[in-house]
Amino acid sequence: MCPGWKGLNTGKQVSATVLHIPNLHIDVEAFPLHIPNVDCGLYEASAKAKVSQHHSQSLCLFCKVFLFLLLAPEQQHMCGFVWDAKRAKNAALSLLPIIGWVKIYQIKQWLLGDIVSGISTGLVAVLQGLAYCLLASLPVRYGLFSAFFPVIIYFFLGTSRHISVGPFPVLCLMIGSVVTRLVPDGGLAMNITGLEGLTIDEQRVVVASSVTFLAGIIQLAMGVLQVGFVVMYLSDTLVSGFTTAAAIHILVSQLKFVLGLQVPGISGPLSIIYTLEIIFNKITSTNVCDVVIALVIMVVVFIVKELNDRYKSKLPVPIPIEVIMTVIACGVSYAFDFRARYGINTVGDIPEGYETPMAPNLHIIQLTAGDAVPMAIVGFAVAFSVAKVYSVKHDYTIDGNQELIAFGVSNIFGASFRSFAASTALSRSAVQESTGGKTQVAGLLSAIIVMIVTLSVGFLLDPLPTSVLGAVVIVNLKGMLMQFREVPYLWRRDKPDCVVWLGTCILSIFLGLDLGLAAGLGVELISVVLRTQLSLGFNPLRVLRKRNKAVRRIRKLLKKGELQWTSTGFLNTSFKPIKESEDESNMEELDLPTDFKDLPARIDWNAELPVNLSVPPVEIHSLILDFAAVSFLDISLLRELIRVEVDVYIVASYILEKLHDCSFFDDEVQPSMFFLTLHDAMLHILEKHPESTEKKSDHDMVRSG
Repeated sequence: MCPGWKGLNTGKQVSATVLHIPNLHIDVEAFPLHIPNVDCGLYEASAKAKVSQHHSQSLCLFCKVFLFLLLAPEQQHMCGFVWDAKRAKNAALSLLPIIGWVKIYQIKQWLLGDIVSGISTGLVAVLQGLAYCLLASLPVRYGLFSAFFPVIIYFFLGTSRHISVGPFPVLCLMIGSVVTRLVPDGGLAMNITGLEGLTIDEQRVVVASSVTFLAGIIQLAMGVLQVGFVVMYLSDTLVSGFTTAAAIHILVSQLKFVLGLQVPGISGPLSIIYTLEIIFNKITSTNVCDVVIALVIMVVVFIVKELNDRYKSKLPVPIPIEVIMTVIACGVSYAFDFRARYGINTVGDIPEGYETPMAPNLHIIQLTAGDAVPMAIVGFAVAFSVAKVYSVKHDYTIDGNQELIAFGVSNIFGASFRSFAASTALSRSAVQESTGGKTQVAGLLSAIIVMIVTLSVGFLLDPLPTSVLGAVVIVNLKGMLMQFREVPYLWRRDKPDCVVWLGTCILSIFLGLDLGLAAGLGVELISVVLRTQLSLGFNPLRVLRKRNKAVRRIRKLLKKGELQWTSTGFLNTSFKPIKESEDESNMEELDLPTDFKDLPARIDWNAELPVNLSVPPVEIHSLILDFAAVSFLDISLLRELIRVEVDVYIVASYILEKLHDCSFFDDEVQPSMFFLTLHDAMLHILEKHPESTEKKSDHDMVRSG
């Protein structure tokens, strides 16, 4: 129940009373007030209320809504429930972050950097849009769409000023797996309403746009419902392992372009194995010209990128080597007619302009619901992670829930114009930030560059070999593939984290990215559970049961005379090994506190016990729990620790009164275990156990959690 409502017992009728709420006094007259026995503080009432002071912020949201409905209009204004200009302004700023940074935009200091950054990022976005579109198994022109439409929406709704929105290779690969599953190279794999009479490419575009639309709906719903916290469950270790596996999938998928082979798209578990099998079977048909072009592109781009990193402090802007090499390769291919002379595959004709908007296919949405969820989560998680890095570096805040709304609307709008799911590419965002970009004006200018290419320059890319695009994709995988270097470090620092990384990576490689992500989450949850259970180094309930079994056995042996108590401890008079009790009766008694009645002395569990009676040792005598950030408590664990003679102390006095009110305490869990500070708790333990400082250091005998 909301703490603001005091003096009322739940489930009772009150005909007239004064509700004593901080800074608010309401007289309820003549009408009964029924308060249901619920925790949320939502009350049903019919009453006349008089407000004597302004309402404070101590009530929960439900109580505020209740009071708002209870009061007269003129009284609502006194309580501050009215929708004023300030509230409208704050709402507009939260939904349209552009308003916030446009007001502080420094034209003289920022505009030039945004222009340079926008042009540089736009050129890279054009190239990556074409290249990453191959991962989605779509005609390359739609990669340009994905580098344009989502950027326009994010310019108005996004809170990050530095990320470059557009195609992301992992998402493109996930879309490609859906596209090739529903529309394989041989045609439709199943009857899908609305795709009749379309070419294979057109069918694939409808599939990609529909699943993108659904992913956008999911992201928008998550943002509206304020559940951006879900990315907390995707740890950095899990994301690193997942993106490394995705990099391997991307590398394998680009081999057919680098080698000039015709390899059908395969999706599902073990698809990477089947794809490699086909590639090795066709390796003798490799196009040597494609291989040479790809190798030259990869070597030159790799070397120049390394120089960019090494001398980035001296270079005004990074050398756009991918764009330069693409222009050179396109010109050489056109001059020597590589397509006709060597039979290489080229980008081909790119129609100018944009297509009319389209509605999503509802049948496809039904078939791809399971695929859209991981796309929505992965796309947001990666973009939010990159955005956080730049927000910390440049000292501004980002809103995770608003980012979900921004990407959701971006994908919904983009899907209507046949683009596919957008996130951010790490290399493209690095270009936008490193070339002087200060705001999303740079992103808007990059979209304008993409639009110019789409509307008037696309025909110049006709002779561009697809092996060039494949080589560009592979070179840009360096960052993700180098994450393998984290494994030795994780193994030394945190072995469970290393297991999560390896498990997520291996499962994602062999099961596919969608199932691999789900399996990786399962591995992480198992790791968390095991760490929680084993964080003390022992299981208190198991120790308690072992002790109670031992006491039960000792009591029986004493009655039979096979065991006697001496000044030095128990003596086995039967000279036979004592077997552990197999008596399974009254198992519930094993979970109760150890009872030493009818025994000649209290058993010292750390001393030597009679032969063959073994009880796991407990190395600690005190445990301090810091409740500064605790959201829930397993009370059974407290009781189990107390029953195995581990003193538990809690640092959080501010909840003491609330725990009293809800009858939290009993004979075992008592208020005396609460302390104001961690220091006070440590002093109390050292006073109670002075031997701790003599035998071991404090940290060996006392644990803080």
